[in-house]
Amino acid sequence: MAKSQTASGSWLDRLGLRGPDRAGAGKGAANTPSQSARRQLLDDIAGFLLDNDLDVSPANLLAVHAAYAGLDVRLGRKIAQQGAGSITQAWLDENRKDSGEPAADDGSQSLVAKLETTLNVFSGQVLAARTATSDYSGEIEQHVAGLAGIDDTQAFLSTFTDLARAMLDRTRQLETDMRQSEKEAAKLRTSLEKAKREADVDHLTGLPNRRAFETVLDREFREARAGLEPLVVAFCDIDHFKRINDTHGHAAGDRVIRLIAEILSEISDDKCHVARHGGEEFVMLFRGLDIAATFEKLDGLREKLATRHFVNRQTDEPLGQITFSTGIADVFDFTDPRAALRAADEALYAAKEGGRNQIRIASRTI
Repeated sequence: MAKSQTASGSWLDRLGLRGPDRAGAGKGAANTPSQSARRQLLDDIAGFLLDNDLDVSPANLLAVHAAYAGLDVRLGRKIAQQGAGSITQAWLDENRKDSGEPAADDGSQSLVAKLETTLNVFSGQVLAARTATSDYSGEIEQHVAGLAGIDDTQAFLSTFTDLARAMLDRTRQLETDMRQSEKEAAKLRTSLEKAKREADVDHLTGLPNRRAFETVLDREFREARAGLEPLVVAFCDIDHFKRINDTHGHAAGDRVIRLIAEILSEISDDKCHVARHGGEEFVMLFRGLDIAATFEKLDGLREKLATRHFVNRQTDEPLGQITFSTGIADVFDFTDPRAALRAADEALYAAKEGGRNQIRIASRTI
């Protein structure tokens, strides 16, 4: 049977990330709680980089800030497990790649940037063509004014004909250039929209990825708050996943991830959103269900999965029982959606420590 227990404690304290107090950090009667928290966060980040002899680079600052601020709970957990003072640059670089964030050379993101640049170029070409048309109109006015002083009719007609031909040739070329530019711009906009959609999809499972989930979370939070509806967030993590990879290979591990994605998707609808958060971890959002109803729905899936035994189709070797652990949190029991996410992750961590294959409920803080 699953256990319905609560998980509590500070995010930094629970992961063991809170370093020793440094002189002057977060102290002083003039500091507000918000100022003190920001000062402590800066002090923790600086202390981490110095204690581990890491460069103060933009990439390191972003990664460590995400871990200490609770924006990247996976990286924060890995740092806590690794231990203070034992983090190398190579270790941080490798674990940043596994943290659920896209790599710097992510193909879809590069395509988006390239398409946006190209669109800007084409927009500039269209603007230049229009400007040239306007300039040419001014030239025509000047020539027409000059023709008024010609007395010879034949000379007048000859000059006017040459001017008209030049005007038509240039206008046709400008129209051709503009049509081609607009056609290319339309095709690029279509490609850009497709690339942006693909950037929000996890290509292994077909589920939305972490980036897409963040957008959904913000929207559902606003709508649930306005409609006075309950909103619950859940983190699900496959138990002993490293053992599956090590024993049966990464191809089998990928099939297990797709299996869990399919099972979780069974309850997905317009008010239940499932996304792959990174690695073997999934995140879910339930709008319109309270914490008890969410627990019951997820526990039904957990029990259904736990009764099955699986076989590696490529080798016919048994995979055995596959289970997942879950942490859930009522979003409105916390100061904001990100705090609820951190609480759900802490509850998941407690479920793992408590024996796995179970669900834990986060303790409310407000």
